[in-house]
Amino acid sequence: MFNISYLDISSSLGLCATGLLTLNFLLGILLSTGYKAQAFWKKLPEFIKGLPIERIHNWTAYLALSFALLHPFFLLLDKDAGFGFTTILLPLQAPKQPIIVLLGVLAFYALITVIISSQKPIKKKLGYSAWKNIHFISYGTALLFLIHGLLMDPLLKDRPTDWIDAEKVFSECCILLLLAASFYRYRYFVAKKNQG
Repeated sequence: MFNISYLDISSSLGLCATGLLTLNFLLGILLSTGYKAQAFWKKLPEFIKGLPIERIHNWTAYLALSFALLHPFFLLLDKDAGFGFTTILLPLQAPKQPIIVLLGVLAFYALITVIISSQKPIKKKLGYSAWKNIHFISYGTALLFLIHGLLMDPLLKDRPTDWIDAEKVFSECCILLLLAASFYRYRYFVAKKNQG
């Protein structure tokens, strides 16, 4: 039989949140680059071009937030982990890897900030310029979340990072994807600036 602990569930939820945030970030980059006018988009099959990218972008954010919220909840249920509500709210008091836990908590707060500011009534009150500046937090959010996942010991035993562990390779691939997407976004920005 399977012997799954709360710690395993917490770790799995964190990985799901990582994958969803990566997908969300990639979709956000796509949306910010006038993708429908790009040559690569025009060559894609019709069923892909028919996907509601903006809606998928929104829902991946909500799902990622849900997984990110459940991630520490299951950690609290694991008696051996030693985490309590106080150590989640004040991560520098965490019993294991407090700096790495802090990165995860900061990423969670940043994710909430980006999602709340993107709600239509709030976005309208903020105005496009202010909303866009707040939305740039997503770059830092992705970086913090991925570093948290990459450096955190899933067994909470303060072991050094095993760079070829499957979970860590997944995070490494997500980092590479985000770096490539950010580079693409920067090139798009420079090209558009040079045109105008």
